[in-house]
Amino acid sequence: MMPSPVLLWRFKVLLFVIWGFICCKVGWDSVMRMSADKRELFLYEAFLYFNPLLLAALMVWLWGINLWFFSQGGVNYAKIFDLDQNHLTHREIWKCATWMTIIVPTSMTAYIYLYSHGEVSYAASQPVLLYAAAVMVLIFPFDIFYFSSRYFFLRTLWRIVFPLQAISFADFFLADILTSMAKVFSDLERSVCRMVHRQVATIAWLEADSVCGSHSVAIPLVLVLPYLFRLNQCLRQYKDTGEKTTLLNALKYSTAVPVIFLSALKYHVFPERWTNFYRPLWLLSGVVNSSYSFYWDVNRDWDLSGFTRIFKFNKPHLFSHMLHGRRWVYFWVIGSNLVLRCTWTYKLSAHLRHNYLTVFFIAALEIFRRFQWIFFRVENEWNKMNSKSHSHLSVNEIPDDEEKLLHSINYSV
Repeated sequence: MMPSPVLLWRFKVLLFVIWGFICCKVGWDSVMRMSADKRELFLYEAFLYFNPLLLAALMVWLWGINLWFFSQGGVNYAKIFDLDQNHLTHREIWKCATWMTIIVPTSMTAYIYLYSHGEVSYAASQPVLLYAAAVMVLIFPFDIFYFSSRYFFLRTLWRIVFPLQAISFADFFLADILTSMAKVFSDLERSVCRMVHRQVATIAWLEADSVCGSHSVAIPLVLVLPYLFRLNQCLRQYKDTGEKTTLLNALKYSTAVPVIFLSALKYHVFPERWTNFYRPLWLLSGVVNSSYSFYWDVNRDWDLSGFTRIFKFNKPHLFSHMLHGRRWVYFWVIGSNLVLRCTWTYKLSAHLRHNYLTVFFIAALEIFRRFQWIFFRVENEWNKMNSKSHSHLSVNEIPDDEEKLLHSINYSV
């Protein structure tokens, strides 16, 4: 005799709440054991190691919500992304997110506890073991842990880094998500750098000229990589199709480059030079990047004519009643997208990273903006696919040469 699903779910929630309370209690008591002057530096370092995986867990949770809405609205996302029949459903995505949400804070709590109790070497091993486990799970070559989905993800990453073939919708879709996680990759690089140079749970990284310090040239290089990958995809798309709009899209991604490198120059020029010359250029480049990106979101990536058809569920539901056909949804998305596009400059600027909690919050907001963007970008693509299907049905008598030409049209990125 099995317990009812509702009872089982409530028991899991209770365990989750108890676990969260224990982590918070142990973490708070451990932090309070430290001296006030060391506490702030320690928390800054702890956040550096663990916030990338916390933000990744947030992205996985929100992606599961995206998939749930797609399934309720009858959107065949498997067809859009060209997934096989073994693709992960929203339930399996949430299961992965749950484990990430449990493991990462637990490791962070152990790190704080061990360091505050003088076990520095054991504390230093926590982020190392966590990162090693994450990599092993991702590249594990055996048919367990959702092997087909992991292979699809890694293959798509490979196609993003090396666009040697025609760009698929999944390729540029994931690459767009990676641009919203540029801060995650930058912190990952700094964390791995400290692990390699054995600077975990030390203050060696405080030196301005440290290879892993906040002045490192690797920071802007890693920040700019997702945008260069996306720019490269646009150039590849232009080579394949000759569409000039892909060049305009490439120009959009190129506007992020001066934002990143002008910000990094603050640590490598005289203060007067930064204040009088480079900072105005940085502000101007930030305005250009935010404005151009906002325009492209609204006029190119989204279809604003249908008022959230994607929220029209197959069965009556509270969310569908609240969201489908409601003009406030588009007003909210457009307004919030504009505001969060402007905060993008903060996220991309290395010289504004002194308040780690503020930067973490802004990075989380950028992930939330991307979560909203996904709904309307997928809706737009789904509508295009349906329109093409109807067109193919209505012109099934056309000559073979014209039919081949229609099938040769690639996705617009």
